[in-house]
Amino acid sequence: MRLDDPTALDLDYSRVMMAFLLLQPQPESILMIGLGGGSLAKYCHRHLPQARITVVEINPEVMAARETFQVPADGDLFSVVQGDGAAFLATTPRDSYDVILVDGFGPDGEQPEDLCSLAFYKACRAALRPSGVLMVNLQDKEPQCSRLIGRIWQMFGEPVVPLEVACGGNLVVLAGDDAAFKACAGSLRRRWRELDAVHQGTLDDVLSGLEEELKPWWTAPVREKKPVAGDVGAVAAKPKVALAPVEAKRVSKKTPVKPKRSGGKR
Repeated sequence: MRLDDPTALDLDYSRVMMAFLLLQPQPESILMIGLGGGSLAKYCHRHLPQARITVVEINPEVMAARETFQVPADGDLFSVVQGDGAAFLATTPRDSYDVILVDGFGPDGEQPEDLCSLAFYKACRAALRPSGVLMVNLQDKEPQCSRLIGRIWQMFGEPVVPLEVACGGNLVVLAGDDAAFKACAGSLRRRWRELDAVHQGTLDDVLSGLEEELKPWWTAPVREKKPVAGDVGAVAAKPKVALAPVEAKRVSKKTPVKPKRSGGKR
């Protein structure tokens, strides 16, 4: 934690975790699994004042250091709960959150099985609203990292992308809704410009990586072609003239034009 700015996100992975803002710029409800030094909790509490934030932390020693790290006191829109994050999610009603941030590790830096099982990711999917976003901080170690990404993919399907972290040995996984990915892929830069300046600075180094990962969901907008004098469209637009009976007979004797084959979806 920076003493001159306790809410700043000084670690690379924590800034990448905020990439959810490009899909959910104004979340109403956020769940965080794992408090740690409270950097994400403090940042969201200060810069997303409209959001109801719930943090679940299992380690009592981490809870005891809450004041030292200047984590805000509980209030109407902010609360830190001591408990098991997996158990908390298992009893969470469906469609409760716009964003879930998973940043839970054991005392030796290991990822607890309860926070990376299929059942856990299934509970995350159920607790998210239809357009909700899941962000998961993983250790970038193989083969475990790929195995856990595969588990997330099993629960969310195609809209799952890994976001590399510059340093720290982390990899952040973003998972969400296919429609939200498509909408974001076509407007990522505009969405970034519409964020508050503090968020722009936070996500400045994240943009290019996310833009690259979202390319499979991007489709170019279809532009209507304006007819130009002399082209096929202009000729076709001319009013039709009724054929005389003799002309109609000649036309009917021509070789029939074969119908065009409908294009198949690639």
